[in-house]
Amino acid sequence: MYDIALRIKPFDWLYILLIGVVFATLLSSLGYVLLGREWLQGAYFGAMLGFSITLFSLVFITYMNHTILPKISKIFWLPLAVFFSFLSGFLGTLLSTAVAELLQVDLIPLFHTHHMHIAIAVGLLTYIVGALLYRFVKMRNEKEEVDHHYVQSRLRSLETQLNPHFLFNALNSIAELIHQDQDKAEAAILKVSTFLRNTMDEKALIPLSDELRNVRDYVELENIRFSGMIQLHIEEPLPRIEVPKFSIQLLVENAIKHGFIAKRTLNISLSYDQAENRLTVQNDGKPLKSTTFGTGLTNLAQRLKLLCKGTIEITNKEKPAFTLYLGDCDENTDR
Repeated sequence: MYDIALRIKPFDWLYILLIGVVFATLLSSLGYVLLGREWLQGAYFGAMLGFSITLFSLVFITYMNHTILPKISKIFWLPLAVFFSFLSGFLGTLLSTAVAELLQVDLIPLFHTHHMHIAIAVGLLTYIVGALLYRFVKMRNEKEEVDHHYVQSRLRSLETQLNPHFLFNALNSIAELIHQDQDKAEAAILKVSTFLRNTMDEKALIPLSDELRNVRDYVELENIRFSGMIQLHIEEPLPRIEVPKFSIQLLVENAIKHGFIAKRTLNISLSYDQAENRLTVQNDGKPLKSTTFGTGLTNLAQRLKLLCKGTIEITNKEKPAFTLYLGDCDENTDR
């Protein structure tokens, strides 16, 4: 696994570049003013210095983090980090001095007479600043890692509540069928096995096509008990997006449980609104008497929030309709 201490994001480098250029520009301008020179010349040189040091840091540290450090013992990480940080400041100073001379930027005399000494001093300063930024990045990465593991742990906890809930209903149905029709009971057991096999994917988000396959298997299983009175209607075409596992299946299960009317076909429809990135599951069964979510829907609402910053709402009580607002899941883009 790639060590979190080595994980530097592109945004981090943009942040470091901004800090480096602003800090060097202000410090150089102040130095020029104190020495009675034009502050604008100092600003030019400071900007070049900050940019050069950051450029070398980007090249050296990226190479070190991806190529060298993962292959050696952590004992050598600190000495190498010190060396490359110092080298970034040293070479950045020499490069910015050379460019300033080429562009005829007014330089303090010491840069002409003692440029090596100044480069060494700036290299040491670069290491100190780099060490502080390293601690900041590492602490940020560790916090993100802890948050990620918490979310994954919470999701696993929520998902473990789903299979027992489904199995409880399925086993009750099979228990009834055993006394009525042993062949149907055997078919139901095989369907349960197929359904569970299809849902063993450990991913919390799965393709919509896979979720719908699970839903069709689930409806087929329930139709063994309800004698084909459950009809599923899916509006085509549907997008290539990902949804929380068991999300639509749970809504279909809820529709059957609360909406089915004896001796009457229950029609369940699924539609997708691309403009608002939402999925709606509606049925023509019993109207909703309560808008309070039970265990299953509360579970789904929590998983939507964790995975997608999404929500679930009741959008029709007379013809029960539940709408999943899929939020800003990174996976929810057409490919």
